[in-house]
Parts: sequence; C-alpha cells; structure tokens
Amino acid sequence: MNVFIPARKIFDFYINSSIHVALAVTAFTGITLLNFEISPDAGLLLFIFFGTVTGYNFVKYAGIAKFHQLDDLSKNLRVIFSFSILCFTGMIYYALQQPVSVIIAAGLMGVLTLLYALPVYREKNIRSFTGVKIFVIAFVWAGATVILPVTGATGINWHTDVFLEFIQRMLFVIVLTLPFEIRDLRFDSVQLGTIPQLIGIRKTRIAGIVILLAVVFIEFFKTQSGAGEMAVLVFAAILTAVLVQKSVLRQNRYYASFWVEGVPVVWWVLLFLIKSIV
Repeated sequence: MNVFIPARKIFDFYINSSIHVALAVTAFTGITLLNFEISPDAGLLLFIFFGTVTGYNFVKYAGIAKFHQLDDLSKNLRVIFSFSILCFTGMIYYALQQPVSVIIAAGLMGVLTLLYALPVYREKNIRSFTGVKIFVIAFVWAGATVILPVTGATGINWHTDVFLEFIQRMLFVIVLTLPFEIRDLRFDSVQLGTIPQLIGIRKTRIAGIVILLAVVFIEFFKTQSGAGEMAVLVFAAILTAVLVQKSVLRQNRYYASFWVEGVPVVWWVLLFLIKSIV
C-alpha cells in the first residue's frame, strides 16, 4: 500500500484548511510588532494564527457541515474539520494567556466573523448586505493585526501612528481582496455589490492602484517610520499592484489564494531582514 501523500494533496490541504491565510494574518501582525518595536509575543502570534484558521474554516465550511453528519462528509472535509477543532483548542489555550483587553478586542472581531456567516436579519448574514463584504474583511484583519498587538503591548501609547497603521492595513487588505472579487465575479450574487460588479474589472484594477498610492502617502505622516519601513512598504505596494493588474476572471486556482495572500509574508520577511541589518 502506498503510504506517501502526493505533494499536490498536501498543498491543497495547506490552502483549503486556511493555513496560508492564517500565515498572512500572522505576518501582518508581525509587521505591526516590527513597526512599533514591540517585543515579539509567541503566545499572541499563535493565538491569532489559530483564531484565523478557526474563523475562516467556520465561515467556509459551517454551511456544509450543518447539513451533514461528520461521517457523511468527504475525507478531505473530515480532515479539515478535525484540524479546525485542534486549532480551536489552540486558540482557547493561548487566549487564556492574553490580557483581558486583548480578549475583549478579539471577542469583538470574533462576533463580526460569526455574523459574517450566521443570519442576522431576515435570514441574511453580513456578507449578504450589498457592498459590505470587503469592508468587514478589511476591518477584522486590521483589528486583529494592529489593535490586538498594540493592545497587548506594555508601554505603547495610543498615538496617531497607531490610527494611521490601522487605516493603512484596512486599505491594503481591501486591495488584496480585489483579485478574489474579480475571480468570483462569475459566481457571486449581484446582491453582494462587490467592487468589480459595481465598476467593472478594469476600473477595479485602477482603484487598486489608487488605494495603494494612498497607503504609501499615509506613511509620510507617521512619526516613527524610517527609510527601511518605507522602502519595504513601497516594494509590497508595487508587488500587490502587479498582482492586481494581472488578475483576470479565469485565474489559476492558486493565483489569489496563494500568490496574492502570500504578499504579507514576503513583506514581513523583508521588513525583518531590514530591521536586523540596520
């Protein structure tokens, strides 16, 4: 019997189980820690990682699981379901190690995530309301990756730079979401009112460039931003701009879910290297 698992199946599990998107969210958190010179907290990073896997898999698979018993699900879904339970356990474990302020802030993000998937008004969830989807995603990502690490840090004052970082993160996540919305244009209900549905693919790409320029422009107003941070931000913005411009309706299945979502990881690694050298 062949006991080896094909690399393609391992990679598909890596994507479908939300490990990659969780790394992206964790990377954004790491960027915040580096930007504000906050000492890395492994417990917080693991809490955010496990929480992201739990939240994303709940949103993606709750609708499927509620109509089936665990035994009725496909083998792949059973594995993902079991993995999600382990991540949920890890999330609870590391949550108990966080300050109360972090738990409260994370709880608010968790509620938004639940409402994204569960009906809140006339059988409709937040995702169903026209034009809301992308902003909810951006707000939750920005909250988890900016508010949580700053809230949990000692000796960090809530100053203008924190607010600017939050706005930048929201805008950047909105741009990262555009390739997904272009990809899903064929399948999304018109009631969602996604940006490509409202203005078309070409103007969506242009909007992405404009938003990225705004992200870079905001960096000039920060008091704690140096040349290294600016250089890496500009590189990340250019990389993202290229990926958005190359986004098409019929994408490679991994284009958005791997390459686009990998941008924060590249950004984090480069920023870490710059900070280590300077």
